[in-house]
Amino acid sequence: MSLHLVARLTDVPDERGLQVQIGDCKIVLLRTAGQLRAFQGECPHAGAPLAEGALCNGRLICPWHKAAFRIEDGALCEPPALDSLKRYPLELRGDEVWVDDQPLPDPHTPPEDDPRTFVIVGAGAAGTACAAALREKGFGGRIVMIDREADAGYDRTVLSKFVLAGEMPPEEIPPLRDADFYREQRINRLQGEVTALDAEAKTLHLRDGRALHYDAAVLATGAIPNQLQLPGADLPQVFVLRSKAQAESIINSAKPEQRAVIIGDSFIALECASALRQYGLEVTVLARHAIPFAAQFGEAVGTAIRALHEANGVKFITEHAATEIVGDGKVEAVLLDNGLRLSADLVVAGIGVKPATAPFASLTREGDQSLRVDDGMRVADGLWAIGDIATFPLSGQPQRIEHWRLAQQHGRIAAANMLGGEEHYLDVPYFWTWHFGKNYDYLGHAEHWDAVEFIGEPQQPPFIGLFGENGIVVAAVACEEQRAMALLAERMKQPLSMEDAWRLIREIR
Repeated sequence: MSLHLVARLTDVPDERGLQVQIGDCKIVLLRTAGQLRAFQGECPHAGAPLAEGALCNGRLICPWHKAAFRIEDGALCEPPALDSLKRYPLELRGDEVWVDDQPLPDPHTPPEDDPRTFVIVGAGAAGTACAAALREKGFGGRIVMIDREADAGYDRTVLSKFVLAGEMPPEEIPPLRDADFYREQRINRLQGEVTALDAEAKTLHLRDGRALHYDAAVLATGAIPNQLQLPGADLPQVFVLRSKAQAESIINSAKPEQRAVIIGDSFIALECASALRQYGLEVTVLARHAIPFAAQFGEAVGTAIRALHEANGVKFITEHAATEIVGDGKVEAVLLDNGLRLSADLVVAGIGVKPATAPFASLTREGDQSLRVDDGMRVADGLWAIGDIATFPLSGQPQRIEHWRLAQQHGRIAAANMLGGEEHYLDVPYFWTWHFGKNYDYLGHAEHWDAVEFIGEPQQPPFIGLFGENGIVVAAVACEEQRAMALLAERMKQPLSMEDAWRLIREIR
C-alpha cells in the first residue's frame, strides 16, 4: 500500500464532498455520520465531479445526470451510471488524511453456477442496464442480448446534442459498455431481429429462423420514430433521428449554410435545431405550439428556451403546417398549408415515437401499442418489459415515459425481480435537455399544478423552479443548479412541501 497525504480532516466539510488528487487520480472524500471515506472523484457515467453532487439519505447523487451511489461502500443505487464507485484505502493519522491511489479490488464475475438462460431483447439503455445489474446482483447463468444493430449499446443522448452539432464524431459516440465487459461478464451479444414471441412456451423466434428458449426474458426494444406522412417524405434528405446510423446520415448530408427545416417541437426536434444551427445551418422550426415544452416546463421556461433559440438565429413558424416536401430527387422546399414555400436542403422530423412492439402481437397491447406491466415491470410469467415500450404504475396511474434514465431504472428493477426480488419503481422521473450550451434538468412527471415559483429568472440562468399542487412539490426544472437538483432527486421520493424544498435549496446553494 502506498499512502499519500491528501488533506486534513478539518478540510473535509460535513455532508459535502471534497475533491483531492494524487497525480492524475481524482478522488472525492466524504464525511458523514463521523465516518470518512474515499471514492473515485468522477462519476463513471460521464465524468461529472462528484464533489459537486449532493449527499442525502445515505447516498451521493451525481450533479449532472443524477446517478446515485451508497455512501457506505460506493455501490450503485440509481443509473445512468452502470458501475459502482471505486473505493480507495484511507487512513487517518491524527488530523491527516492519507489515501492510497490504488483502489480496492472490484467484485469478480459471478461463477457459472446457474443453469438458467436469461434473454434480453434490445441492447439500448434499458437492456444494457438490465444485463449489468444481473451480473452485479450475482446471476451466474447464461445471458443473451439480442439486438438489431451491429454495434453494442451506445449513448443515444449525445446524438441530438453533440453529434449533429459537429462536436462529437459518430465514431466517438461512447458505448454503454466496452467489448471487455461483455467478454468478462460472459454476455452473449447476438445480432438479430425477433419476429414473434410465444410467452407460454417461453420461446423467441428470430427472422433468420432460429428459436431461442428462455427461463426469463426482458423486452427492451425501445421506440421507433414516427415517419412523416407527407408527399415527398421519401426523398433522401428527409430524416428522423434515433440511431447512430441516422445521426451519421444527417451529419453527412448537412453542410454549413444549408437550410434545414425541423418539423415538430419535441425535445428531439429542438435539440436537433440547436445542434444544426451550431453546425452552421439556417434552421426553421415548424412548431405545433407557440411555447415549446410548456406542458412539461411551464410557460416561463418554455418561453425562455424559445427566446434562446431565436437569439441564436433559429426561426419558428407556429401557425401553419407542412403539406408537402418538394424536390426532383432531392429536397428543395417544404410547402405549408398557407401556400408558403420554404426553401430547404434537408428536413428532420421530430414528431414523436411509437413503442417497438410489433413482434409481440401475441401479448395484449395498449392503445399506443405499449405493453402494460405491473409495478415490478412484469408482463407475464417469466417475462418483463422495460423502457419506452412499458406502461407502468406511477403514483397509482398508468404511465409511459420516454426517459433515458428511467429506462435504465426499469432495467435494474426487472433484473432484481428476475432473481426473485420484489422491487418496484419508487423514484422520481428525471431527464435533461441541451440547447445552445445550456442544460435544463427536469424532475417529476406533473400533468397539472396550481403553483409555480422561481429563484432566478428562466431568461437568465441560473434559475430553479418548483411546481406545486396542494402545497407539495410535483416537479422541478432548473438550469445551472446542479447540486440543488441532485438533492431534490432524492428528497422528492417522499412528499416534500414547497416550503421545505425552498429551505433545502437555499441551504445547498
